[in-house]
Amino acid sequence: MADGVAEVGTAGTATRDGADRSPGVFARMSAVADAVLYEGYLLYPYRRSSAKNRVRWQFGVLFPRDWVEADGPVVPGVSGSADSWYQRTECLLRIRRPDDARVRVRVRYLQMQRKQVEGAGHRPVASLRTDDGAEHLTFDEAVPCDGEVEVPLDELLRGGRTVPVGAAAGTDIEPLPGGVGRIVRHREDVRAETTVSAERLTDDLCRLRVRTVNTGPAPRPDAPRDDALSRALLATHTLLGGEGVEFVSLVDPPAELAGHARSCRNAFTFPVLGGPAGEPGHVMLSAPIILPDHPQVAPESPGDLHDAAEIDEILTLRTMLLTDEEKREARATDPRAAAILDRVDTMPREVFERLHGAVRSFAPAAPVPQKPAERPAWWQEGADDGLSPSTDTVLLDGVPLGGGSRVRLRPRGRGADAQDMFLAGRTAEVAAVFHDVDGSVHLAVTLDDDPAAELHNWYGRFHYFRPDELEPLGPAGTPEEPSAPAPVAAQARHTTDSETPAAEAE
Repeated sequence: MADGVAEVGTAGTATRDGADRSPGVFARMSAVADAVLYEGYLLYPYRRSSAKNRVRWQFGVLFPRDWVEADGPVVPGVSGSADSWYQRTECLLRIRRPDDARVRVRVRYLQMQRKQVEGAGHRPVASLRTDDGAEHLTFDEAVPCDGEVEVPLDELLRGGRTVPVGAAAGTDIEPLPGGVGRIVRHREDVRAETTVSAERLTDDLCRLRVRTVNTGPAPRPDAPRDDALSRALLATHTLLGGEGVEFVSLVDPPAELAGHARSCRNAFTFPVLGGPAGEPGHVMLSAPIILPDHPQVAPESPGDLHDAAEIDEILTLRTMLLTDEEKREARATDPRAAAILDRVDTMPREVFERLHGAVRSFAPAAPVPQKPAERPAWWQEGADDGLSPSTDTVLLDGVPLGGGSRVRLRPRGRGADAQDMFLAGRTAEVAAVFHDVDGSVHLAVTLDDDPAAELHNWYGRFHYFRPDELEPLGPAGTPEEPSAPAPVAAQARHTTDSETPAAEAE
């Protein structure tokens, strides 16, 4: 998606010059972090006239507190899709080198920029066409800002540090050709601060806490959201790194640290491990959208399309089909929209073809039964001979599971799958056993307490689980149950509090 390198400022100073002056601890996360930064920045069809582009800035928006709480306190949620005045990240940190351990925190966001086109006599206008045929439109933009602080871990354990991460007001004036007018870009000041602290849990483990707050003055309580955005932090997210320390996954923590992971309280943000899977946790991304551990931009993606939950091929095709007049409007709307059009219009055929899809191999999380060696490969005729999903069984803890078997669901951590949180501890009936083309096995189940279970069975809509995510049960009516949703405490064994709204009020 995004191709740029993340910006960095000195401690407590937001910068916009695009220079990355930090060591490479965050460099490998720059594409993912930029994709978060510009999530929903400009939505297809990339034109000012599009209704979608009148409701922007939906993730990680931190307003002045008095404005956002004019109708009551905000309720912490699992991610940053709701407006707030603060973000709180809590995560676990293993201490590898106690004597010189350091923590680096970078807070990144967008600052609203009002782009106003002015005609003769500096009169504000909605649009203006210059003699060269170019059209210029009044439209809200945003510029990237961030602040960084690096602190010895010992200092954080003694009380922490607070630094300003706001951005100054500014005005830029761009004369238009022929003296017909000008473009004025204006930014209000954004006032914010970040507090970093740590709490020791064991000799070699601590809880790191990062809290970013909008400290700016509130607009009047009845001010519309568009006006309040001028003093807000947009798409706020945090990168965490350090030296002599190692971050622990909250999505799938080690068994011995599961209790500590559940006690972490995250508000309006969702922290996940960064960097390649299998490497130590040198960096963490705390984003206002739910991501899996080790998120990455697909290598086939030629560039960011700035459309939330984008699908590159579809958006590229739709952009290709814009009329010439629509493309002129898009180019006049925003420089990033113009860059998207340029990239799409000049995209080589082989690059576009790569967007159609890719097949990747993933090793199964746990050993599962394999197809018999003599069975032909899945693409060959007769490969399915001998398979019968309704009657096949798989052996689990000495118990054959197949159609009609009753099980309790014990889903393992699988990235950011919210369904696991709701289904953990529920009982179900196995409907079928399916073999994947890679040799793995999944069991299709229907929930015992689902009133539509019979209907789901009829048209084949199931939940799917690996054998190691199921616990065999006796027939219905045995002392082991009836089915019921697991108690909250039981559900907590299978999720982290980073997936659960924090209980305490700010």
